[in-house]
Amino acid sequence: MNKAANANLFSRLFDRLDDANRLAIETHDGQHISYAALIARAGQMANVLVARGVKPGDRVAAQTEKSVSGLVLYLATVRAGAIYLPLNTAYTLNELEYFITDAEPTLVVCDPAKAGGIGAIAAKVNAKVETIGADGKGSLTEAADRAGPDFATVPRGNDDLAAILYTSGTTGRSKGAMLSHDNLASNSLSLVDYWRFTKDDVLIHALPIYHTHGLFVASNVTLFARASMIFLPKLDPELIIKLMARATVLMGVPTFYTRLLQSPNLTPETTSHMRLFVSGSAPLLADTHREWAARTGHAVLERYGMTETNMNTSNPYDGERVPGAVGFPLPGVSVRVTDPETAEVLARDTIGMIEVKGPNVFKGYWRMPEKTRSEFRDDGFFITGDLGKIDDKGYVHILGRGKDLVISGGFNVYPKEIEAEIDAMPGVVESAVIGVPHDDFGEGVTAVVVRHPDAEVSETSVLKALDGRLAKFKMPKRVFIVADLPRNTMGKVQKNVLRETYKDIYQKH
Repeated sequence: MNKAANANLFSRLFDRLDDANRLAIETHDGQHISYAALIARAGQMANVLVARGVKPGDRVAAQTEKSVSGLVLYLATVRAGAIYLPLNTAYTLNELEYFITDAEPTLVVCDPAKAGGIGAIAAKVNAKVETIGADGKGSLTEAADRAGPDFATVPRGNDDLAAILYTSGTTGRSKGAMLSHDNLASNSLSLVDYWRFTKDDVLIHALPIYHTHGLFVASNVTLFARASMIFLPKLDPELIIKLMARATVLMGVPTFYTRLLQSPNLTPETTSHMRLFVSGSAPLLADTHREWAARTGHAVLERYGMTETNMNTSNPYDGERVPGAVGFPLPGVSVRVTDPETAEVLARDTIGMIEVKGPNVFKGYWRMPEKTRSEFRDDGFFITGDLGKIDDKGYVHILGRGKDLVISGGFNVYPKEIEAEIDAMPGVVESAVIGVPHDDFGEGVTAVVVRHPDAEVSETSVLKALDGRLAKFKMPKRVFIVADLPRNTMGKVQKNVLRETYKDIYQKH
């Protein structure tokens, strides 16, 4: 394999830097970090990683609150030729044990307050533990402060892995999607062109950096364009509206837009300096799209991506951004709709399984060769598990999921995992977890539970038993106790019937 140095994502990001003094990151508390400083910090941290035994191809797992140091850790890991493994900050120790024992990282980086519990898990795979706190400080950054900034970026090939992101399916275990240097670089460069990013852009970065949207799309696209980002720890609607006066782009999940619409300060005047609002990670309601346009004069640009593929489609920069549609395939990406049973390619406007192919599509699932083979067609198309259609104008529409995945607040929630926890509770016969429309989160996680006739099982007792066992975003917002679950003639629980039954429970009246 060609190990040309420029195949490393870090090299591709920074080797041809024309103005190292350009601003890369501005933080909410007033720090200004230039491209030169960002490269130097990544060099310092890469030197620490190597000193801690991290070798090319090793995994570095990170569960840290959002900070510039956390972003530098990602860049340093890639620079050192290792594989970055971000973990949602909401995951409990119960959940982390699976990811860490499955990925077998050499190093786990976590919040100082969690070092004890995570250290016990890391010890099972002989991993070292370092810390980075919400303030960006910790044992790893202290060591980096003492390290030199010079570091020879490790040569990598296009197909060498840069990251593993765990994704939620609906059957079996969570799967590690293996993403290569070229998967990430090619997709980001495509988006720079498609979304017209330039060095004059300023992105409001309020997304988390442990999944594709905030880590790869927002960060990589900004850096490839030599633009700058205002790095916020979390969604703060009033602060975001204030920052719009000197920013040009916002990337968000639908929850961002529903929250921003609640502010009387959102007006055509306050958004007049902005050129682009991007939404993804979950479907944006057509009503939200229309209300945003009416309030601001801007049409939200919705796109469609997955953990396994980065971005696949996008509404056009110029041209109609259709509410409820996710636009056209990105350059170099092929999208088709097939019959889920026969795999036959379907005609326009026919609903079927969305399949994609392109340089953005991942290399397979970590240590799951059989699962990988089953998710790809012989001609290289990846079966997404999403149902949709391509209309007569070529716009792609996502109409549901062939798998019963729930997307709440932009996060994937895997019903089987929650059902397993509920089913294990005393007095519970069985449960079904579904997602139903929610004004704020897109979908609200909802549990429907059958209890034994004489059992003391209630909504309160179920929620109390789940507390601390599941990440907050996976917690059901409501629990309904029923006599039995609807089933088809084959005995399969009809989640579509449940979704219809409970579809209005979160609607504001």
